[in-house]
Amino acid sequence: MHVDIKICGMTEAAGLRAACDAGADLAGFVFFSRSPRNIGVASAAGLAATARERIGIVALLVDAPDDLVDAVVEGLAPDFLQLHGQETPERCVELRRRHKLPLIKAFGIGDAGDVDAIRGYHGVIDRILVDAKPPKDAERPGGLGRSFDWSLLDRLGAHPPLMLSGGLDAGNVGEAIAIAGPDGVDVSSGVESAPGRKDPVRIREFVAAVRAAEAAGAPAKEFEE
Repeated sequence: MHVDIKICGMTEAAGLRAACDAGADLAGFVFFSRSPRNIGVASAAGLAATARERIGIVALLVDAPDDLVDAVVEGLAPDFLQLHGQETPERCVELRRRHKLPLIKAFGIGDAGDVDAIRGYHGVIDRILVDAKPPKDAERPGGLGRSFDWSLLDRLGAHPPLMLSGGLDAGNVGEAIAIAGPDGVDVSSGVESAPGRKDPVRIREFVAAVRAAEAAGAPAKEFEE
């Protein structure tokens, strides 16, 4: 079993180098003005150019209008688009057709109903990313560094490849993999020394913990396209 590792919220060259050197699979760049990890297209493209042959590039967008998506795709040339807002299945189909890029769709999980809602996206997205559901008064989407009840994911049944996020760090990612059996894990604040500032030591520890869970033989759950 290989568990893909995505380090999200890249803003600095040191963090990106550390992710590459540690053996992470994907690096995420956030294009959302209310995020402390927001980055401009030109800055992201400059960073990505130094690592493109070593790591996959993911552009994270939140209910973005076409002009922003177009600018990100043209300037960054990402390998994936990650949609982290309230994008409908129809919007996913539109973006997939428009840009010919695989889609990662993020879902906030608070209860069983949130898991059930994912089924409406089967066949129109390439990967599911599950995160903790933010509070109703939150200024931005995402888990905000919190975890959720991973056992809820047993309700998914057959599904596209699953990425697990939300409150992960080197101390709990092994347990998360054993419980949820994801195809990938996504971390941001769990490898930071401050919002937007990635810590090379924490990145190495996180990657090592994931690879140790792989070696322990935690089986990824079955999925169907």
